[in-house]
Amino acid sequence: MAVIHGTTTGLKASRIQALERIYRRRIPGGEVITGELARYLTELSFELRRQIGIIVDRRGTVLHVILGDDREIVIPDLSDYGLGRSGLRGLRCIHTHLRQEPLSQDDINDLSLLRLDLMVAIGVDDQGLPGRTEIAHLLPTNPAGTTCERLSFADFYQLDLVFDAFIHALDDELERDLAATVDLDDGRERAILISVNGGKPRQVEESLAELAELARTADVQVLDRVVQRTHRIHPRYLMGEGKLKEVVIRALQQRATMLIFDHDLAPAQVGAIAAITDLKVIDRSQLILDIFARRAHTRDGKVQVELAQLKYILPRLTGRGTAFSRLMGGIGGRGPGETKLEIDRRRTRDRIRRLEKQLQELTRGRRQRRQRRVRAGVPVISIVGYTNAGKSTLLNALTQSATFTEDLLFATLDTASRRLRFPSDREVIITDTVGFIRQLPKSLLGAFRATLEELEDADLILHLVDLSNPQFESQISAVEKILQDLNLQHLPRLLVFNKIDQVPEEELQPLCRRFGALPISALQRRSFDPLLAELERRFWPEEARNT
Repeated sequence: MAVIHGTTTGLKASRIQALERIYRRRIPGGEVITGELARYLTELSFELRRQIGIIVDRRGTVLHVILGDDREIVIPDLSDYGLGRSGLRGLRCIHTHLRQEPLSQDDINDLSLLRLDLMVAIGVDDQGLPGRTEIAHLLPTNPAGTTCERLSFADFYQLDLVFDAFIHALDDELERDLAATVDLDDGRERAILISVNGGKPRQVEESLAELAELARTADVQVLDRVVQRTHRIHPRYLMGEGKLKEVVIRALQQRATMLIFDHDLAPAQVGAIAAITDLKVIDRSQLILDIFARRAHTRDGKVQVELAQLKYILPRLTGRGTAFSRLMGGIGGRGPGETKLEIDRRRTRDRIRRLEKQLQELTRGRRQRRQRRVRAGVPVISIVGYTNAGKSTLLNALTQSATFTEDLLFATLDTASRRLRFPSDREVIITDTVGFIRQLPKSLLGAFRATLEELEDADLILHLVDLSNPQFESQISAVEKILQDLNLQHLPRLLVFNKIDQVPEEELQPLCRRFGALPISALQRRSFDPLLAELERRFWPEEARNT
């Protein structure tokens, strides 16, 4: 069916039929556009006093006919047409300019954002004939940093570009350029990290470095990082619309598949940014939720992660296109019925209620197990710390167990408890908890509150710190803040510095004295003696004095 994109209200039927007939035209492979079709477009545009555009594929088929106003056309959604290996969409846009003006900045943005083969503007002269013509196409990476090239012709009939040979050469050049920087056969997601912040440069860099580590943990390939420092966050796009388009163009040039923002995006912001590009748009919280979903293995963990995901998704559910179509109702249908969006929201709320009920049942089971441990009189030590501080490695080394460990953030998600026996024939239970992180999503903190309640029964919180991390002080503060949010600041605490084998020896003792911490290396069991002696002193002071 021939669809005219744009407003046709007020047009005579003959004019609409004239626009629809454009779909019957075919353009030979060697031509950008035939002279006959160009004249047909300019004469019709001259009569209507409105711009007319067409979207053409490489076979010369007219896919879309667009009717604009006297200043611009609005290109329809082209997301159904994928990008080739060169990064081009295989489509060209040809449209008229009533005043023979050159390509506008909006035209160039559309060329770059939509990854078109060509953007062509054909001027309409005083007699309605093709006049001044301008063509723009994208460029590979170059020292000048220019993204496109313009070709101008004072008269349309001077246009001598052999299209099929030109686009074949451009495809090859762009593909070679991409192959030098990006492995297109790598199945991983490719991301650009974005930070919009008015904070101190060091804090911004630390946060962005942590986001890159989160991306690595989620098996995402980081192609580039973008930082914009501003005193005022744009309410719709975080950064200005022009700057955002520059970032999106940069991402498309590098064949990125997603944008990851180092912020929590509001649902409206996600929608506004996604409207500019076909790339996936996610924020820091969504990335952390994805990691948690990968790492949850026990029933407790899976329930808590799914609950957190649904609470995050619920306010972001939106209908689009046919998703708003009515599913029930009509004549005799007792009203218009529910929209697809309303059904999705209702089902999500129902699922949240069921998961919360399951979580309550699991919490009762954990509470009973904790009560049995309390009645047995066995002291409980809970290891807490920033993610990737080495908590699971320490648990394995102390108790000779085999909890999963890996050099990734949130490598282990599920709580693990093990017994540690002392030479004095005494024992304690050591519990490893989920790692903490700055800006932990509220939905996650709420979902994992039931698991973290086990910390309330701890006789001692062992706060493990990765001393080799340059940001260890801010990580200590982040963990302390989360403990305070959980109302656990009253519990006895022992600060332990881990990974001392990666710290210069002359810096170690001053840092331990400054923070009142014990030094260990979870990979060197001989470094545990001071820690074990301190645990015995705290739990059995009389026996410790006798020895």
